[in-house]
Amino acid sequence: MVQQLAPETTPEIIYPDSDGQPMADNTKQYQWIVKIKENLEILFASQDDVFIAGDLLWYPVEGSVKTCQAPDVMVVFGRPKGDRGSYQQWKENNIAPQVVFEILSRENRTPQMINKSLFYQRHGVEEYYIYDPDTLEVSGFILTEDAFTVIENINGWISPRLRIRFQLTPDNLEIYYPDGRKFLTSVELNQVAEQERQEKEVAIGQYHELLAKLQAKGIDLDTL
Repeated sequence: MVQQLAPETTPEIIYPDSDGQPMADNTKQYQWIVKIKENLEILFASQDDVFIAGDLLWYPVEGSVKTCQAPDVMVVFGRPKGDRGSYQQWKENNIAPQVVFEILSRENRTPQMINKSLFYQRHGVEEYYIYDPDTLEVSGFILTEDAFTVIENINGWISPRLRIRFQLTPDNLEIYYPDGRKFLTSVELNQVAEQERQEKEVAIGQYHELLAKLQAKGIDLDTL
């Protein structure tokens, strides 16, 4: 009797969706992460092949669970929008995030940021921006020949990939859309939308008032 041996099976590798670290250490850091992420979502809302995520684990190497980072914000051109538990690069046509943002807090200073910088450089991030909302310092790096080059003057800098502009003021960092609009918080965006709604209602009311006046004078509106 010939005994058949069961084929060996390779255990499935589990890539965790969380690294156990909080998304942010304080409200200021969280607000900036959300502000950048949501405004970039708005900027690229009409482009189906731009994926944007906040605090999502990125695994660049298949089979290496420990090789990962969770950028505060990352932008991937060439990949569809949609939900993901993590960004597993080999399942994404091997396209690495091209742009990464990190927002500093007291808990993630020099040693951690050096490790992140080396990771992003090694795995092909083209643009890397770091902002410290406490000191108002912003740094930028561009990948040149497999190594990051410091952007010497970030004030007025326009991102090659995103086309957004960085502007430093005495009190804050301001980021602008390609058309000149400023990145706003969710509350500010809602206020702008409400103002536009009210202005539209006023304009419609004025239009109807004009029509009523013309009709009262016996003017045939169909001839206008």
